[in-house]
Amino acid sequence: MNMTLKRVLVIHGPNLNMLGKREPDVYGFQSLDNINALIKEKADACGLTVSIVQTNHEGVMVDTIQNALGQYDAIIINPAAFTHYSIAVRDALAAVALPTIEVHLSNIYCREEFRHHSVTAPVVNGQISGLGYRGYLLALEAMVALLNGGNNQL
Repeated sequence: MNMTLKRVLVIHGPNLNMLGKREPDVYGFQSLDNINALIKEKADACGLTVSIVQTNHEGVMVDTIQNALGQYDAIIINPAAFTHYSIAVRDALAAVALPTIEVHLSNIYCREEFRHHSVTAPVVNGQISGLGYRGYLLALEAMVALLNGGNNQL
């Protein structure tokens, strides 16, 4: 049995550093620091090691995704606003071809029309939307299944 911990990179996109202050009726009252602590706790419970990055910059997100290749086994990403228009983020995810789960705190399909389309969804293994911070925790559980399945299928 392989005892090496799988490495998962969690990427938070623009404005998520404002969680707890920014539109709490939409995004909840948890701060990003609190969510990150819950992610780390859940990762430990799942037997994963996790690194967490937050960026407000599209190029930094692209660089972070590209640099994941060879360093991480999987990505959990909340591209935030980049979800809806960043072909650069989409192409970076496609290029590294790591198992990836897209997470959104709010249900993007129940919001403004421009949020209904994800350019990144076609290149990830799955999407969790509308479950608040719990989406990240569920993504970690799903990632264990993806990483243990060997064929990128749940």
